[in-house]
Amino acid sequence: MVAVDVGICTYRRAAVADTLASLAAQVLPPETRLRAVVADNDETPSARETVEAAAQRLRLDVRYVHAPARNISLARNACLAAAEAPWLAFLDDDETACAGWMAALLAEADRGGWDAVLGPVKAVYAEDAPGWLSRGDFHSTAPVRHGDEILKGYAGNVLLRRSSIVARGLTFDLSLGRQGGEDDDFFYRLTDSGGTIGYAEEAVAYEPVPAGRASLPWLLKRSFRTGQTHGARLLQRHGGAGRLSQAGLAAAKGGACLAGAAVSAWAPTSAARWLVRGSLHAGAVARLSGLRELQLY
Repeated sequence: MVAVDVGICTYRRAAVADTLASLAAQVLPPETRLRAVVADNDETPSARETVEAAAQRLRLDVRYVHAPARNISLARNACLAAAEAPWLAFLDDDETACAGWMAALLAEADRGGWDAVLGPVKAVYAEDAPGWLSRGDFHSTAPVRHGDEILKGYAGNVLLRRSSIVARGLTFDLSLGRQGGEDDDFFYRLTDSGGTIGYAEEAVAYEPVPAGRASLPWLLKRSFRTGQTHGARLLQRHGGAGRLSQAGLAAAKGGACLAGAAVSAWAPTSAARWLVRGSLHAGAVARLSGLRELQLY
């Protein structure tokens, strides 16, 4: 028997019922058991009724945990603490997994012996989303490779070998639970300690893009925050002169991105891509210069 817990952190989203429905619809390998752990991050247990009703309707094994309040790291850590299976996956409460999601993650974990396996998160844009946005597919998520390695992960679609996490004493940093970047930090610490990350391209999760996030200002803000998280990592790895050098390098890259945006002004998707990339480098410079990290959520 292969047992998997799936952690879902939720905060006032009725769509968590759809996430649970996608787990109930999984086509699992033989002798595989799946359980959902839902961590409710609201001050009051507002999701309990929705979660328990969905569990009964779907005949899905679900454990509900109240993990107040308004700090995603706290909710993620509640999932870590409640997990009992050898494998722990994470899905966001606005995502739905394809029917072969878990099977693909487990197959890749077995093939590569990875400590973590990422799957792609595919953005689903509304019909009235700006054309440049959907063409650029800015909200979809896939891992960034450094040579043959993946050094950084994300918690929106991942399978973790729980023994590797427990052995390293890894938890999500509570100080990052409102500003974002807690998953970047978690996976950096995993790989810094020798952990490995694989990728299962067929383990797809789908995420609708709400109107409030379908804009260039939101993308720039998110990218800036991501850059700050990277800048915080550089602060840990470099001393005074090294930090100055890294800040100069990031500033130069940011300037190149601005130049790219200027020459691409006639092509909105390309220009936006340059600007988003430039915002990331600006965030790194800001953090290396001592600016307090942006609170995104």
